[in-house]
Amino acid sequence: MKKNKKIYYLLLLSSILIFTFLFFSTSCYGATPKIVDKMSKAFEEIEKWLLKLSTPSAAVAVAVGLFMKKFSFGDEERIRTSKRIIKGSLVAYSILLALDLILAAVKSLIG
Repeated sequence: MKKNKKIYYLLLLSSILIFTFLFFSTSCYGATPKIVDKMSKAFEEIEKWLLKLSTPSAAVAVAVGLFMKKFSFGDEERIRTSKRIIKGSLVAYSILLALDLILAAVKSLIG
């Protein structure tokens, strides 16, 4: 029984210490480290670049799907493939736009 009490107190003490260190490590310092600022700016640049690249690529994929459908000459396989290409590209583009909106909402809540 005494062994279980020691383990219980040890776990309680360690959880209190971990919580205290986590709380004070994030609230004691007034500024964020330079590496964090550089990384966040780099991720913002990557996000902008991906959005700029995704718009033309989605348009090209939809155009390829439409041309494939137009010039399928009644081939069922090509029609199904073209529909799959069009749906996939539109879904992927909408997911990218939704992720941009979600990240903007999270940034506004945090900062």
